[in-house]
Amino acid sequence: QVHLVESGGGLVQAGGSLRLSCAASGRNFTYWTMGWFRQAPGKERDFIAAISWIGGSTYYGDSVKGRFAISRDNAENTVWLQMNSLIPKDTAVYYCAADSRRVTYWSGIYYTPAAYDCWGQGTQVTVSS
Repeated sequence: QVHLVESGGGLVQAGGSLRLSCAASGRNFTYWTMGWFRQAPGKERDFIAAISWIGGSTYYGDSVKGRFAISRDNAENTVWLQMNSLIPKDTAVYYCAADSRRVTYWSGIYYTPAAYDCWGQGTQVTVSS
């Protein structure tokens, strides 16, 4: 059974940085695509970033390209999201997600929430202007 726990959220001023962590429990973490999504009040859950099971491929949503970076350590069962140059529109609850069924691997589609079967509880990120 997969269990994901996010941490690192908080309040930051515009232009600042935060680093989110996602600790995963469960077997075969190395083989899972890991993703980050966010959801603002009244809006859909948006794709932020994903990293392939080997970690050699990364994918980003258009709104965060060049500002955010996803990385993973398979030995530590952890994935991170480094967020730089934060803006107020980045304010949302950020969710870590795991694709333990390898849907993303076979479909090549990393940006849809439906491809991920395991989710963390979310961590709030608030960017003040």
